[in-house]
Formats: sequence, C-alpha cells, structure tokens
Amino acid sequence: MSFLSRLFGSSQKEEPKKTVSPILPGEIYKTAKLQLQDILAPAAVEINSKFVKIAGKTSKTFFIMSYPRFLTDGWLAPIINLDKVFDVGIHIQPIATDKILNEFKKKVAEVQSQISIRESKGLVRDPILDTAYRDLEQLRDALQQAQEKIFSVGLYFTIYAEDEDELFKTENEIRSLLESKLIYAKPALFQQMEGFLSVAPLAKDRLEVYTKLNTGPVSSFFPFISSELTDDKGILYGINRHNSGLIIFDRYSLPNYNSVIFATSGAGKSYATKLEILRTMMFETEVIVIDPEREYEYLAEAVGGRYFNISLSSEHHINPFDVPKPLDDEDPADVLRTHTIHLVGLFRILLGGLTPEEDSVIDRAITETYALKDITPQTDYSRIQPPLMSDFEMVLSSMEGSESLLTRLTKYTHGTWAGFINKPSNVDINKKLVVFSIRDMEDELKPAAMYIITQFIWNAVRKNIKKRLLVVDEAWWMMKSDDTASFLFMIAKRGRKYYLGLATITQDVGDFIKSRYGVPIITNSSMQILLKQSPSAIDDLQKIFRLTDEEKFLLIESGLGEGIFFAGLKHVAIKVVASYTEDQIITSDPAQVLAIKKSKQELRSSGGETAFVN
Repeated sequence: MSFLSRLFGSSQKEEPKKTVSPILPGEIYKTAKLQLQDILAPAAVEINSKFVKIAGKTSKTFFIMSYPRFLTDGWLAPIINLDKVFDVGIHIQPIATDKILNEFKKKVAEVQSQISIRESKGLVRDPILDTAYRDLEQLRDALQQAQEKIFSVGLYFTIYAEDEDELFKTENEIRSLLESKLIYAKPALFQQMEGFLSVAPLAKDRLEVYTKLNTGPVSSFFPFISSELTDDKGILYGINRHNSGLIIFDRYSLPNYNSVIFATSGAGKSYATKLEILRTMMFETEVIVIDPEREYEYLAEAVGGRYFNISLSSEHHINPFDVPKPLDDEDPADVLRTHTIHLVGLFRILLGGLTPEEDSVIDRAITETYALKDITPQTDYSRIQPPLMSDFEMVLSSMEGSESLLTRLTKYTHGTWAGFINKPSNVDINKKLVVFSIRDMEDELKPAAMYIITQFIWNAVRKNIKKRLLVVDEAWWMMKSDDTASFLFMIAKRGRKYYLGLATITQDVGDFIKSRYGVPIITNSSMQILLKQSPSAIDDLQKIFRLTDEEKFLLIESGLGEGIFFAGLKHVAIKVVASYTEDQIITSDPAQVLAIKKSKQELRSSGGETAFVN
C-alpha cells in the first residue's frame, strides 16, 4: 500500500485479515518531501552529447584541464564578475601527504633518470626537465616540512542561455578569458548530465576531472574578492560596506572629472554632495553650485563663500549678452558665433519654441544687436559694453516678421520678468565656494535660469583655468529642454580641457534618461553614485548600469546614505559617513536646521557671537 493510501485511507475494498501499520512521523516527513520534489522538478530534461535542456533553458558544462605554472591571486574574479548567467563548481579534496610523497619519489627519480640519459648521450640540456626537477624537489621539501599540502581540484563551469547560438557566444567569451591566463577548458562531451550535477549544489563530483595542486595555487581559486577603492590621494567618500575599508578617491585622476548621483528623495544625495564639496575644498578646488532648493546657503556662509539668490526681485543679475573673452588659441569669430548659437537656444527656451523662420530672424537680430554696440570678431572683448535685452528688442522691432516674437519678448523687457535678465551683470564668482540659488524663481523660468547661470559659469571657467567642480543639483530641470540638456552635455564633454569637473545630481531618473542627452551624460561621467532607489526607477537604472539582481535589490533596500559607488571599472557598496562637525554644517534635516537657526537667534539676542554658521 502507498504512503498516500496509508495516510489518507484507500478507496479500494480492504482485504480481510490484514492490518495497517502505523505511520511514523519520519515517514510523513518523507512523504511531504517527495511531493515537494515532484513540484520543483522540471517537466522534462533533454540530454544531448553537447548540452542539456531544462525548463526551456539550454546549459552546457565544461571543465578545466590545464593550468599554467603560476596562478596569481584573484585570477578567477574577472570570470565571476562577467555579466553572464553561469554556475561555477569547485571540488577540492585533500590527499594524504605520505601517499603523495611516495608518488613524488617515483616522479623525481623518473625525471632525474631522463636528465641523466640526456647527459650520457651528450644532448643539450632540456630546460623543461630542469625546471620540473627543481619544482618537484622544492615541493617535496615543503611537503616533508608540513609547509604545503596537495589537493585534487576539479573546476567546472555550467553556462545557461536561451538557445545554442547564445550558449556558443558565452562559452567563447569565458574560454577566451581563461586562455588569456593560459588556462584551458574542454566541454564535457557525452557527460553533460554528470557535469550539470557536479556543478549543482549537491556536493557530489560526477565528472571527477582532477588536477593535483598544492596549497598556494588552491588558495588563488577563492573567487569572492571585494573591490577596493582606496587611493593614496583624494578625499574620503565613505565606508566600503563589503569590508569596512575606506573609499578614498580623487575624481581628477579619472579620464574625465564628471560624476552623476541618482537617488530617491530623502536618500542623502545632497548630503553626500555637500560632504564632497567640504572635503574637496581642502585640496585647493573651487566649487560652484546651482542650487534649486536653497540647500547650500548655510554651507556657503560657513566656509566664507558667496551666495546669489537669482529671482525676479533679486539684486543679482546676469546679462546673457555678455560675450566671453577668446583664449589665446581661439578665433574671436568662432567665439562670437558659438555665443550667438547659445543665445538662440536661450530664446528658444524663453519664447516657448521657435519656427524655422523665427529662428532665422532671432539669429540675424542678435548679430545686428552686437553690431549696434560695435562688437565684431575684430573687437577687443575686454573693453566692450555688451547690449541688453531691451537693445535686442529695439533691433528686433525694425525687422520684418517679428511681430509674434516681440509680443512674447515684452514680458522680459517691460513686463513682470523684466528684472530678471534686462540688466547688466553684477555677479562675481571669485570665491572658493559660490552658490546660485533658483528656489525663488518661478518654475516656468527655472530651465532658462539654469541655462543662463551655466553659460555664465562656463564663460568664467574658460577665462581663467583653475581646478574647479560645478555641481548641478536637481539636474532634471535642465533635461526638460533639449537646449539646456545639450548645453549641459557640452560642458560634460569639454570640461576636462578647462580642469572642470561636472557633478550632476537628480532624483527624477525618468525625466533625466528620457532626454536624448541623459545617457550620453552618464557615459561621459567616470564616477557614478547610486543611492537608495524607488522600485519604479530601478529597472531603468539596472539596464543603464548593468546591475545584477543582487545590486538592484541592494539599492531598493539601502538606508540613508547607502548605495553603490562606481569609479571607472570598479564599483563597491558605499555608506556615506560624516564627522559631527561636518554634519552640523551640511545637514539638510529640517529638525536639525530649525534647532541650529534657533540657537543662532538666541546667541544674537544675547549679544554673543556664533561659534559656527549653518
């Protein structure tokens, strides 16, 4: 009678004079176990001489048959870190030292005999035999002194793919990596099922393809190597969550100096950025920040920087018609032409788009506006007085087909927004830290404001080359328009020439990567920091950064200031940490900010001096 019949009773008529044995608890457990195995097992398995098909996936197993004379530490790490689906099985079995010494004795005698025969025949020395003899003698001495042990090692790979073509490509990629290290593999022909079971987590080796290795080479098989990002120069970015090491890095040691930070709201992206600003300033780096939420004001005050609040009622103004001074190796005509193109892009943002005809009219009006002020490619740009928006309006009014443009332009010259850009520039960025805040600017004008500010900064950067960092917080505002996004991309591409690093920060990943300049900005950033992510954005990031599923879930489950730090080809899990003093200066926590403001007010009312400003 079956277990099920014994457990639940049989529907068949019981035979007389037979008793039912009691069911033991262990048997009930085994019954459940068998049923679970039936549920988990695939419906069918196709076993071929070259592969195995299970549940719609094609798998192939191959084994390592030959190793070089020396194995370096971590040689398996590049294969383990491949963005492919495969399993690795390592079977290590120790061999008794007395047994292996007897084999060594015979082998040493054999090699020594071959050397003696060659000498007696007067043949030239064989370096292979000499090397083998020395290696055997050294290893035998180490075994006798218990400094080494010998192991039988089997290394197997099982790769998975949707079809045989994909399987072939993956196998070639892995075998090429192995052969570059003089390690050779062969497929387990007619033993694919045995190979599959040998790699499966059953601790059973069905292939039994062994190579005898001593302790040193065997230790190099350890595949789990945590990346290190500790340099002898740079700043502290945080703690390596893999091994509690320090992540010390210099962004200016990379091919370009750009970075991107993606994080959900409240994950600590601005906190991490302010911490980097505070620390990088200690290495004679000037920092310029475009701040959309007024988060960097206290930091600017604390370090003696400058803070400019750009708004319609602000006393700080930037004239977009300011012409950058050409460098020694630049043609003034090219500089003026490029600046005109940037101005056309600005009008495209301000006026809500331009038709091809309007684009042509605007371009011609800009040229004539500069000519009105005697600004030509032959002019000395250091002594000019640039035109204003009202000058441009005057020129435009005399041109045919400009009626619609003038109607839309009026609000920037005589209307509510006239104070924004129709005045001469009075902004000086000659400080270690300069912050431009656009929090009080209307949302409709924020993209234009960010465009004007970045263009002003770019002109200042080109004029005087220094080690600088430009931080653009909430960069998704600039990605809303192709003109602002393309200008940001231009800075990312050309910044290195002027010793400028661009730090792009955003929480709205969707808007950022929807722009055709979003992914190029990411690929032109040698450093990336991904902090806690929302489930709605993680799939897009996984595709762009080629994250594994484990890294994907790590970002979803990360705490405040935790994530993944990418620098070049390396990446590690990071936790951003700050000292108490740093925290008091850079905190964005509303409760802490209110407490600090209250203490400042109390100190002022009592006639005392503030010990710090935040």
